[in-house]
Amino acid sequence: MKINPYKKYYLLPIMAFLLSNYTAIAQTKYTISGTVKDSKTGEVLIGASVKTDSLSSAGSVSNAYGFYAVSVARGTYKLTVNYVGYKLFTTQLDIQSNTAFDIILTPQSVTLNDVTVVSKRKNDNITKPQMGAEKLNMTEIDQLPVLLGERDVLKSIQLLPGIKSAGEGNSGFFVRGGGSEQNLILLDEAPVYNPSHLLGFFSTFNSDAIKDVTLFKGTMPAQYGGRLSSVEDIKMKDGNNKDFDVSGGIGTISSRINIEGPIVKDKSSFIVSARRTYADMFLKLSHDTTIKSNKIYFYDLNAKANYILGKKDRLYLSGYFGRDVLGFGQTFNTDWGNTTGTLRWNHIVNSRLFSNTSFIYSNFQYNIAIKSGQDNLYINSHVEDLNLKQDFDLFMNNNSKLKFGVNVIHHSVAPGKVSSDNPGFKSNYYQNKNSWESAAYVSHEVAASSKLNLIYGLRLSNLIVIGPGNFYQYDSAGNTLDTLKYNNGQTVASYWNLEPRASASYVLSKEQSLKASYTRNVQNLHLISNSTSGSPTDLWLPSSNNIKPEIADQLSFGYFRNLKDNEYEFSAEVYYKWMQNQIDYKSGAQLRANDNVESQLLFGGTGRAYGLELLMRKKVGKLTGWIGYTLSRTEKKFAEINNGSYYPAKQDRTHDISVVGIYKLNERWTFSGTWIYYTGSAVTFPSGKYKVNNQTVFLYTERNGYRMPAYHRLDIAATIDSKKNKTRKYQSSWTFGLYNAYGRENAYMIEFKDDPNDPTKTVAEQTTLFKFVPSVTWNFKF
Repeated sequence: MKINPYKKYYLLPIMAFLLSNYTAIAQTKYTISGTVKDSKTGEVLIGASVKTDSLSSAGSVSNAYGFYAVSVARGTYKLTVNYVGYKLFTTQLDIQSNTAFDIILTPQSVTLNDVTVVSKRKNDNITKPQMGAEKLNMTEIDQLPVLLGERDVLKSIQLLPGIKSAGEGNSGFFVRGGGSEQNLILLDEAPVYNPSHLLGFFSTFNSDAIKDVTLFKGTMPAQYGGRLSSVEDIKMKDGNNKDFDVSGGIGTISSRINIEGPIVKDKSSFIVSARRTYADMFLKLSHDTTIKSNKIYFYDLNAKANYILGKKDRLYLSGYFGRDVLGFGQTFNTDWGNTTGTLRWNHIVNSRLFSNTSFIYSNFQYNIAIKSGQDNLYINSHVEDLNLKQDFDLFMNNNSKLKFGVNVIHHSVAPGKVSSDNPGFKSNYYQNKNSWESAAYVSHEVAASSKLNLIYGLRLSNLIVIGPGNFYQYDSAGNTLDTLKYNNGQTVASYWNLEPRASASYVLSKEQSLKASYTRNVQNLHLISNSTSGSPTDLWLPSSNNIKPEIADQLSFGYFRNLKDNEYEFSAEVYYKWMQNQIDYKSGAQLRANDNVESQLLFGGTGRAYGLELLMRKKVGKLTGWIGYTLSRTEKKFAEINNGSYYPAKQDRTHDISVVGIYKLNERWTFSGTWIYYTGSAVTFPSGKYKVNNQTVFLYTERNGYRMPAYHRLDIAATIDSKKNKTRKYQSSWTFGLYNAYGRENAYMIEFKDDPNDPTKTVAEQTTLFKFVPSVTWNFKF
């Protein structure tokens, strides 16, 4: 949707009205504000509930940087702070003016019968208006059985309803009908373009370095943008500013180490986490020289430091560096990886206004080397972002909170450079794609009454495509009509879009509520792939004069219920999503090493996704876990495909079931298990075949007209902790796991070939990746 750029000023009267309301309130109220921290590590705590005895409302919740603010009249108050896993904090405060008060919470050991796996207030799921938001608990993730013992944030979220695995062992995921490229994955605010190792079998996120994970699969808050389906906001640990800690683990396929401690005690800290696989080391034991020279491994490094400049200011510097290396002898080598960096400045403007300024860098790059005598061939590509972001949190009063901000991103996409050592080879430099993406947003969270809670907001986004480069115009058949040449910095195309978001909860009783939401999202970067599973060499393209921004509108409704004094949570959500400006590839498209790749694409498609999600979760007791079920459809429509009829998207699956259980037998033994089932993905199989020069050529007609076989699997694990000894700091544990415990031969790939006994017939050969995969991991901390 194109709009007049002057419409961006629509945000200003909204903000002026809200700020005037804030000013009137501020004249009669005082504010208690500060930061909520962990007493042992100094880490700020996200989502702590802060309340005074004068408040009938919920009070304040600490933000993503631990900052809180509550409003009171002059007087003496009892301040109460609640955070699951920590001792209840209470204190008496005499308030005669605005008061700065930092809160230090002490971790609390719980008895077996009180084991809980959530990190939010007991009835947050009832009262909060935000729909489709999931907060993952890192302790819970650590206990789930996983492939080869590698704890994995991305695989853990695939066990929730509405979120589907991209395939066997794959860390990619689909959310409410969207493709894996439609998920915005942030690590300390930096986008991660390829969040997987070893072609998708492991994610790039080392759990040792992660503090908080929040997934938005419904209405995204207005501060997020750039993707259609979901946001996964991952925040790294800040580091212990009290004492030095060393922890890590040695597993079946990899080892990891985590070091954290103070730079200046109580004022600054650091954390460094590293991980590396060592399958390549076993290859070197082979007597076969070809196998011996093969390479297959990945490594990653997380690092973060922070410094408290004063009572109102704090600096953070964090980075991630990861790489995959895959090589077959001396003939073929490829490597790919991500680099991110975030410099953040937190500033408390006053007792109610909190500021965060971020400068963010992100780069994804892959390299391929093909060696054949003197004709060595090299292929390189990258996606690079530079992002400046300013966010404000305004605590207007105890029932009203405003967020607003702006950000500007420069995207540089290099589709590829092909070069050779051979002096006779003409190197090909496919032109870089450059663009500026900017946005301004405002969001207001308000408790309109004791029963009605609202979040509503507006995001204004803009993409400007700039030169230098050649840009093409096509006819309906994809033939080039004209080539337009633009110089450096010239505007090729500009797209403005308004993205309204709103969600509400209506509390029927303290145990149940109804919720509804609407959101519009816009995506300006697009991943182009004709493979059934993701590849690091898949092509990212920005919107252009031909490729319009993708747009998705989503409506959702839900019923939420807590049972047995909040011991159980039940939710039922339905959604309908309709999508515009969808992109797909033409049959037989050549996407790689093609400077005119847009000629291989279809534009202007539509899509629809709809479904029902059910979740029953047990939060307290020796046995915790959940059962999730999703019933859904996802379809696309292009005039050029399947005669213009709707066809299933590759991520379309009718049924998806997950069962998760964690049983704490005693202080030392914990058992866990997961069982999943889902309908086979939509896939294009050949409908016939014919001969050309005595070679069989398969005929493909209907796009995604067939199904892979249904998938199901059971994983189990057991963890034994070392005996507790209060006199020593050292701790250790062993985790034993079995992936695919009953040996189901799930189809990873099906290939069609001529029957060797009768070439007129065709046979289908199924490839299975994993069957009975055991793992052992030793974890330590001192």
